[in-house]
Amino acid sequence: MLCGQLADHDEGTRNMTQTTSPESSAAASAVLTQSGGEYLTFTLGREEYGIEILKVQEIRGYEAVTKIANAPEYIKGVVNLRGTIVPIVDMRIKFHLGEVEYNQFTVVIILTISGRVVGMVVDGVSDVMTLGADQVKAAPDFSATFDSEYITGLGTVDERMLILVDIEKLMASSDMALVEQTTVQ
Repeated sequence: MLCGQLADHDEGTRNMTQTTSPESSAAASAVLTQSGGEYLTFTLGREEYGIEILKVQEIRGYEAVTKIANAPEYIKGVVNLRGTIVPIVDMRIKFHLGEVEYNQFTVVIILTISGRVVGMVVDGVSDVMTLGADQVKAAPDFSATFDSEYITGLGTVDERMLILVDIEKLMASSDMALVEQTTVQ
């Protein structure tokens, strides 16, 4: 069912990717979070996260990667995806969530961000959820405790709480630098 839902979004994603600039994409991201929208939900440890469905290109099972010398620990390496070299980031390592165990449920979400293809390893993919504006709450302010600028809000559905992540901002952050940073004017 999930793959079918993603297939329905694939054409819209392709069209949006081709017609939006980085500036309008960032602005659209801010509006989407404020008004709700569609999110792909995934798990890391016991927590559930959500990213904008329009950033998702496909979902694949985890496969062996080619390691890159001197890469940070959370960059597992690269894979060749139909002729495109794709860096693979392990989000459990990036978020310091404990021991990493790869099994049959471990998946790689392939993202298209600012014209660049990036893969992120997660424990599992849950589903695609539509959140209304009333289901999205502002991210808590942790001030200097830790960097939470990539958290755009918290989504609530019944008893579930989703940590909504601005995946573009995270991948463009200075420590990741997997995509170019864009500025909104």
